[in-house]
Amino acid sequence: MQKIIKIFLIILGVVGIILWLLLPGRDVPADIAINNSNVNLMFVVSYILLAIPVLALVLYTIKNLISSPAKLKRALIAIAGLVVVLIISYALSSGTNVDLQTYANRGIDVDESSSKWIGTGLYSFYVLTIIAVGAMLFGGIKKILSK
Repeated sequence: MQKIIKIFLIILGVVGIILWLLLPGRDVPADIAINNSNVNLMFVVSYILLAIPVLALVLYTIKNLISSPAKLKRALIAIAGLVVVLIISYALSSGTNVDLQTYANRGIDVDESSSKWIGTGLYSFYVLTIIAVGAMLFGGIKKILSK
């Protein structure tokens, strides 16, 4: 199986090199270059090369979680904690604290729902950052006090 994967990756690498050599030069205008089929094929190869390790990572992680109930329990607790943070962040964000007409005048399509989800992302980022910094401080202080 590993030989098949290695051969497949080598073939994708060679195709990628060939497509790279066929890419339009600097003198080609961007609007023409972006519609080049070689550029689109290069993106497809990039997506495939990205999907392979991501899929392997997800499958390996699921296999390890299923084989160890203690790890599965900790992972589910972490996921539940993240869901709680997201729910709290969604409840805190209003979506009405920005002037939507200003964005509409600039040609940016923002409605109250998308503004609320942006606020949710910001609040969850803040909460998770505070938790991470707190965990680092707690670990550092605990290490200093234990000496």
